[in-house]
Amino acid sequence: MSLTLRPPRPDDEATLLRMHDQLAPEGFMFLQHDGTWEQLLAAVRREARGQDLAPGRVRCDFLVADVDGVPVGRVSVRHELTDYLREIGGHVGYAVAPEHRRRGHATAMLRESVALLAAGGVARVLVTCDVDNAASAAVIEACGGVLEDVRTRGGETKRRYWIDVSSV
Repeated sequence: MSLTLRPPRPDDEATLLRMHDQLAPEGFMFLQHDGTWEQLLAAVRREARGQDLAPGRVRCDFLVADVDGVPVGRVSVRHELTDYLREIGGHVGYAVAPEHRRRGHATAMLRESVALLAAGGVARVLVTCDVDNAASAAVIEACGGVLEDVRTRGGETKRRYWIDVSSV
């Protein structure tokens, strides 16, 4: 298995839209922009450059997790933290499509994301998960995450972990 993180491409549309629909019932917004596929790709490129950011958004790399040519999930790597991200969202958001779970993909995705942030000068990475998501907590802990606390904001309760990039 060779997992890589890459920007979404035009030919990913059907697969990523399907994943978005699969994860919606779990309350996870897989795709973070509306509009046509071309508009979504343009928004992803702008966010990666930090251009024309919507209020509350930060420079962010939206990357497809690809295993041997097959998209299995996605990560959002946020290069800085707003107040909301510091409390609830964190530096990294990730999701694996249901049919690709329990194969180590989430752990590999988080490790790669931490490495990207470290290369950009981030020394400590904040990663959060729903308080009842034991699988995600295990992934974060496997990547060196140390639980700081549990916080609630606006009806969302999250476990907050810090990863020292030197430990990954």
